[in-house]
Amino acid sequence: MNAMEIKEQICDICHKMWQLGWVAANDGNVTVKLEDGTFYATPTGISKSFITPEKIVHIDKDSKLVEESEYRPSSEIKMHLRCYEEREDVGAVLHAHPPVATGYAVANKALDEYSMIETVIALGSIPVTPYGTPSTYEVPEAIAPYLGSHDVVLLQNHGALAVGADLLTAYYRMETLELFAKISLNAHLLGGAKEISRENIDRLISMRENYKVTGRHPGYKKYPEGSK
Repeated sequence: MNAMEIKEQICDICHKMWQLGWVAANDGNVTVKLEDGTFYATPTGISKSFITPEKIVHIDKDSKLVEESEYRPSSEIKMHLRCYEEREDVGAVLHAHPPVATGYAVANKALDEYSMIETVIALGSIPVTPYGTPSTYEVPEAIAPYLGSHDVVLLQNHGALAVGADLLTAYYRMETLELFAKISLNAHLLGGAKEISRENIDRLISMRENYKVTGRHPGYKKYPEGSK
């Protein structure tokens, strides 16, 4: 894709996030890594419903503007850049507050039940990372230990983060996360989710290659040592 196509895709994803109710006001942010190692990022202080291509900012790995702009990158850019530092395979990062998944983050409850076939294949376990104050280096430090094994994480008392080789992949992972959170909540209201057997979990994981599932998806609960 050329530069304008990438910017238009970012805008399209931002509009979808807003329409789905994953963000409100100025919430959420999106970045995409370019071939030259620089990034496109959503600007701070603007609703995702109003994002247009000319508002997308172009920054380097130190979050400095590569192209002059009246806009500035998202205040959460430190979190995004840490994802790229930790994972060479990451080409896009998406942060949002999908309501049900964020409810789990606020309750400090990991979505680590292996009860939904599609989620086992696509995401594996979804941990809650430790609390960090937004816009500070606390958040990058909190998520870093999880990025080696997870493509999607819940941010304690905050929201959710998804990474992917490209923006569509990151978006689909966030979409899968929120659907699984809704299903998981409904299952608990009905008396509790019934987990898939370990044997069948392993069988599902072995199918990932056939489904062309890429990324980092632990086959069973896998969190950094000493974490929840």
